[in-house]
Amino acid sequence: MTMDLLSRHCAPLPEGSSPLEGEALDHYTAALGDPWQVVDGHHLEGTFEFDDFQGALDFTNRAGKIAEAEEHHPEITLTWGQATVKIWTHSIGGLSENDFILAARIGTLEEG
Repeated sequence: MTMDLLSRHCAPLPEGSSPLEGEALDHYTAALGDPWQVVDGHHLEGTFEFDDFQGALDFTNRAGKIAEAEEHHPEITLTWGQATVKIWTHSIGGLSENDFILAARIGTLEEG
């Protein structure tokens, strides 16, 4: 599923969309794997570790470029050697496919 997520791009949700729940949420969650987890059924959170502040800063900047390209913006907390990314769809107050697409794309940054 991750490759399938990577083949997609974030798109505006139709009016009246609801957050993912139950099996649909489980299906998307299983596709991501580490370091992502669903927190309280509301948002995705992933913590990425680095050897120093610069590595975490570089990751944050690359993640920001992906977010801008997808027009879907996460909350990123940067500290020495670590960046924590939280993603959810504000307009529906929970998770949508867009969040998983963005998480999959950000996850590729760990690989290189």
